[in-house]
Amino acid sequence: MALFPETNALQAGYLPEDSGHQVFWETFGNPSKPAILLLHGGPGGGVSPRMPRLFDPDCWYIIALDQRGAGRSRPHAGDTTAALESNQTKDLIADIERLRCHLSIENWFLYGSSWGATLAQAYAHTHMTRVSGMILAAVTSTSQFEIDFLYGGAGHFLPEAFEKFQAGAPIGTSGIGMCAAYGDLLMSDDPAVVVAAATNWCAWEETVLKVDPRAETPTHFSNQRFSIGFARVVTHYFRNLAWVDSPLLEKAHAFANIPVVLINSRTDLSTPLSTAWSMHKSLPSSKLVIIPGSLHGTLYGPLSDAVIEAGQEIQSFS
Repeated sequence: MALFPETNALQAGYLPEDSGHQVFWETFGNPSKPAILLLHGGPGGGVSPRMPRLFDPDCWYIIALDQRGAGRSRPHAGDTTAALESNQTKDLIADIERLRCHLSIENWFLYGSSWGATLAQAYAHTHMTRVSGMILAAVTSTSQFEIDFLYGGAGHFLPEAFEKFQAGAPIGTSGIGMCAAYGDLLMSDDPAVVVAAATNWCAWEETVLKVDPRAETPTHFSNQRFSIGFARVVTHYFRNLAWVDSPLLEKAHAFANIPVVLINSRTDLSTPLSTAWSMHKSLPSSKLVIIPGSLHGTLYGPLSDAVIEAGQEIQSFS
């Protein structure tokens, strides 16, 4: 199933500065149709130009924003560590709500992939009356288990790459400790130390993403500014478990009255299927789509097909 044709942005701009941050946003599609907010992964990944193309521009009012420190938002974490100040999940939730008010949207659907799935849940718990439904792909909750698995347990499947990754941190470090160790290196005053840490971090991320032979080769990690910014933001969030007050999976039942579609590859080493499965068990009325293999990216292949289908199905609830 092909992505929808690329369309020009209807509007684009920056939210008024808040605590030194200017958050970039843009809209696509049809403003008379139901609104859907796109929440990118990483954290620190930024919105891909292909991301809005997962949704039919004739049937949706599509809104995207680059989260603090990422994409076209200012400052960028690849340029300065100041981008990590006033940059926590609560700040991102506040930005999302500011954008909703700025665009005069009463209610909207949420689409989040990977880290974006965590942010979608966190926002929905805070502003439940504003959320009409959710599509969550490569489902995460940024739990201790998930972080320890991605930066520790997954190494059992990729031992060669994990040894190289671990070599950039204190001996024996794994799991959430890896996030802290690399996070410290990425805050160094020595540019060479920062570049080496970002390179090692992104090499591991790329290796995990490419487990499935159908995966497209990531190109953005070769951009030094992107890789530094991405590594800084993701370690900043994950070493703190995204400042989530209580495990999101324990609160998933709060979404019982809205449509929720969960999409995950069966053997995705970045986002273990157990998270989506646990959420589905808490929400018997949710739809769980399990994709064979280990794909993580949702902009191509069967994962994108599943998102496109979910976008067409969930709109009937608007």
